[in-house]
Amino acid sequence: MAEYLLEMRGIVKQFDGVRALNGIDIKMKAGECIGLCGENGAGKSTLMKVLSGVYPHGTWDGEILWKGEPLRAQSIRDTEDAGIVIIHQELMLVPELSVAENIFLGNEITLPGGRMDYAAMNRRAAEILTWLNIHDVNVVEPVKKYGGGHQQLIEIAKALNKRAQLLILDEPSSSLTASEIEVLLNIIRRLKAEGVTCVYISHKLDEVEAICDTIVVIRDGQHIATTPMSDMNVDRIIAQMVGREMNQLYPQRAHAPGEVVFEARNISCYDADNPARKRVDNISFSLRKGEILGIAGLVGAGRTELVSAIFGAYPGAHEGEVWLDGRKLDTGTPQKAIKAGLAMVPEDRKQHGIVPDLSVGQNITLSVLGQYARATRIDQEAELKTIKAEIASVKLKTASPFLPITGLSGGNQQKAVLSKMLLTKPKILILDEPTRGVDVGAKFEIYQLMFDLAAQGMSIIMVSSELAEVLGISDRVLVIGEGQLRGNFDNDNLSQETVLAAALDQA
Repeated sequence: MAEYLLEMRGIVKQFDGVRALNGIDIKMKAGECIGLCGENGAGKSTLMKVLSGVYPHGTWDGEILWKGEPLRAQSIRDTEDAGIVIIHQELMLVPELSVAENIFLGNEITLPGGRMDYAAMNRRAAEILTWLNIHDVNVVEPVKKYGGGHQQLIEIAKALNKRAQLLILDEPSSSLTASEIEVLLNIIRRLKAEGVTCVYISHKLDEVEAICDTIVVIRDGQHIATTPMSDMNVDRIIAQMVGREMNQLYPQRAHAPGEVVFEARNISCYDADNPARKRVDNISFSLRKGEILGIAGLVGAGRTELVSAIFGAYPGAHEGEVWLDGRKLDTGTPQKAIKAGLAMVPEDRKQHGIVPDLSVGQNITLSVLGQYARATRIDQEAELKTIKAEIASVKLKTASPFLPITGLSGGNQQKAVLSKMLLTKPKILILDEPTRGVDVGAKFEIYQLMFDLAAQGMSIIMVSSELAEVLGISDRVLVIGEGQLRGNFDNDNLSQETVLAAALDQA
């Protein structure tokens, strides 16, 4: 029997002559949890697509050994049949189908004649969920009834139903609450105990530290190090990822905000599905020139609803006034808000930030495309000049501005969305979870850009679920709880405990 369940030897993958992977070596034993770490664009997702058969054998160089034998998969079906299953960051569930139907999707149990054996599938789905210690999911209910945390666990159940021996989890906790993350980590511990090998990809290095046995770091497509977690800590992982010590996670800056330039008055939002319920309840606040205002609160507190209403993007009924430079604005739609001097980078960049069918460059100039219109055509030379300047300005990693934006890592997609909005030259920039799914190196660059913009006089509103980020970046912090404003603190030795107590209404 082979010593290693899986070996990847000298993996090389090229796109248009650019090496995304340059000789990667990884070994995994049964029941081991590998933490695959690296900055956005380092090659983590590309490597896992090679392993899982998204990129078929023959489209890359090197060798994969599975249980000591060569693996030459031509599709995901081939790797799943072998026992290798990947759970992508974007969940692959069909909302209208039941939990059981999703768990068996593509592997249905059938009766003679080809009819679905729903009873058998429901029974088996319930058994898997029980084994995972999930007792509050009804397998006959549509999956859309359940939130992101439960859907993530349903994806794991789906993988186990495929008899996964090696489970790849790509940013599995990016949309989970703290309690849901703990449930997820406990499930992975149980899978390890049962001999299932796991590859855990996450920018949340505290989770990596808690769950992984071995850390593999790749940088710019190259294998940097493989180290037992017992010999590592978060600081060492970061140093290997970025190639330098990062003693200060937040750039140092010294700037003094100016006079009040922006006001939101009496903002209220009503639930789009239940108009009797208020999601935001009569919130008012002001913003000074060059100020970074952090908005903190628990999940579901109403933070995103508040900034979406200000920007004219809230889908339900809402009311209130928005003032800029002493003038009341019409922000009834995002287009009107942009024209008035506001810009917003949304929380969900996949759904609301990028246009997946367009290239990197086309996404960047989308908000100001009219500037390049010349009668019936686009001045492509002028447009390309702007695109190249923006790519350099935000340090966006792409082999070409003409590549599809979906080929970029999450952090680089975020930079493209940020560039798109900055081209509108806003006075007020709203950032909703600007570093979600972004590695520490790219986070630092985004923070630095925010400080540079604030120093130039731009006012920034930042929503973040990470309290450390809010306190590391903001000049002042608003705390929202259950749709209400529960705190307005100057960030002068402000503690996480104070913010959390306000969010819980325990102040």
